[in-house]
Amino acid sequence: MDALRDWGHAKDYVRMQWMMLQQEVAEDFVIATGKQISVREFVRMSAKEAGITLEFSGEGVGEVATVVDVDNDKAPAVKVGDVIVRVSPKFFRPAEVETLLGDPSKAKAKLGWVPEITVEEMCAEMVAADIDKAKQHVLLKEHGFDVAISLEN
Repeated sequence: MDALRDWGHAKDYVRMQWMMLQQEVAEDFVIATGKQISVREFVRMSAKEAGITLEFSGEGVGEVATVVDVDNDKAPAVKVGDVIVRVSPKFFRPAEVETLLGDPSKAKAKLGWVPEITVEEMCAEMVAADIDKAKQHVLLKEHGFDVAISLEN
């Protein structure tokens, strides 16, 4: 959860790729935002978008995030005290690194590229898409369709 990542939106990255392909001579560029936040902070930001306030406790594989406050209009199935994040070693990368940070200065200088979508906007978009998917699932279940919930196991 302490791992620092350079979070960026695919739309910005595809725009950068297109700009790279417009060059007369091919060059290498780093596609990144140049800004980092921890996985924990991204989880906290995502929960906040869904109307959930989390408290993190424990360390390493024992770390969990517990709901300490919830806007039941936004997250009606979530209750205070629910543990909604658990660290699992099965999701660790074999060659995990603690920090990933790109330097997009060459792209900015040579191509004028800068990310247009902030990590906060990207997070809001992702959470909204997940909430829409959950609403679709509820609607289908209410009308008698047996649909499996998509989970990462």
